[in-house]
Amino acid sequence: MTTYVLIPGFWLGGWAWRPVTDALRAQGHDVYPLSLTGMGERAHLAGPEVDLEVHVTDVLNLLRYEDMTDVVLVGHSYAGAVVITAAADRMPERVAKLVFVDTGPLPDGVSQSEFDEPDEQAATAELVKEHGDGWRLPPPPWEQLAAGVDLDGDVVKTLVELSTPQPWATATTPVSLTGAWEKLPRVGVLCGFTEEQARGMAAAPMFRHMAGDQWRFEELPTWHWPMFTRPAELAEILDRAGTR
Repeated sequence: MTTYVLIPGFWLGGWAWRPVTDALRAQGHDVYPLSLTGMGERAHLAGPEVDLEVHVTDVLNLLRYEDMTDVVLVGHSYAGAVVITAAADRMPERVAKLVFVDTGPLPDGVSQSEFDEPDEQAATAELVKEHGDGWRLPPPPWEQLAAGVDLDGDVVKTLVELSTPQPWATATTPVSLTGAWEKLPRVGVLCGFTEEQARGMAAAPMFRHMAGDQWRFEELPTWHWPMFTRPAELAEILDRAGTR
């Protein structure tokens, strides 16, 4: 039996992991799908003050108050890029492995927003200003993103109904890392690229943590949100991550 903490990326809450959670629990694992502050059922706590540090503290408090050890921390997108690494960096003694779902760890001092090209950063900042009261990023047009994707219409409807604006300070706060997390083994779930491409990215300073013997990669060709398109296969990958 393995203990998993599942953390979604932008706009989503713990509800996004439901099919994956059910599949892992059916295998006898303990699973904690986490809604970060201001997201999912905790949307009422959103505000301009909610930044990356708040989200990292969400994870740390879960580990502490549930007295978890040997945890597999799973982060999708933003949660993998900065949240799980920062949490593991502060409590490495409680974490057994890190799983990055269609993402990779950003280095110390880099924010999630810096992952985008400058023109895209400017466009997003304008969107936050004009349509997010200056502090939140509205959810994307899910119907457009899902066009051409093998995705049940009810899932798209759920995404539209349950996704919430992302507090923008979570994206602009630089991640603070000491390097303690780097000792931990890692699994990369690759949805939009191959293992060869992932390892090649390590040549760029932004992606230097994609290299090393700590990594094992699993290719899952699908949409950026595999918990909706291929939840059973994603659960199988996570099951292997917990037993290998």
